Amino acid sequence: RTSNNLANVNVPGFRRDLADESGYRNLSFDDQLSARTLGLETGVSKFSTAQGTINDSGVDTDIALVGEGFIFVQPRNGTIALSRRGDMSLSSEGVLQDGAGSQILDRDLQTIVLPAYRDIQIQATGEILVDALATQAGEFVSYGFIGTSNPAADSLFKDIDGQIRTEDGTVPAADPNVKIAQGMLEAANVNSVEELVSSMELQR
Repeated sequence: RTSNNLANVNVPGFRRDLADESGYRNLSFDDQLSARTLGLETGVSKFSTAQGTINDSGVDTDIALVGEGFIFVQPRNGTIALSRRGDMSLSSEGVLQDGAGSQILDRDLQTIVLPAYRDIQIQATGEILVDALATQAGEFVSYGFIGTSNPAADSLFKDIDGQIRTEDGTVPAADPNVKIAQGMLEAANVNSVEELVSSMELQR
């Protein structure tokens, strides 16, 4: 847990892993108990919902969620998940994706495909307005809304692939009230100093 938090301290929107139910087991060699112990964690993997620091990135395709909520994403492998990672870009096919390559989904859980453009505006509601190269300059056209949801925090967990999903396996309902800020990025809600201290305590 601690090492994973430290490894992701620079990943936008990363949610800090929390300790699960824990215990320990002594290692043994040739039926002789060793002084070494192995820490064990069981149960559902939970995470911190605290908001990370939001900073101006100056990149039009970057977004940050202001307050509670998540974005619907389709990871490269696995089922639909929830994310707060906002470092978005377009693939060579025009598919809107985040820095990990997960596709950003709209409110209907469909992939968002955008044309080559001069300018892009992402509203607080998640609506995407594009001034496409194929149209007259200054003519913005709506390409739908980024899909957002705000399920109860206690219904969520981090799956084995590190993605956030509901414990019952369902996809939560879309919530249009989640607020989005364009040109901003939310940092991971990980305090590296606290994690380093925790790591040293675990090694003792």
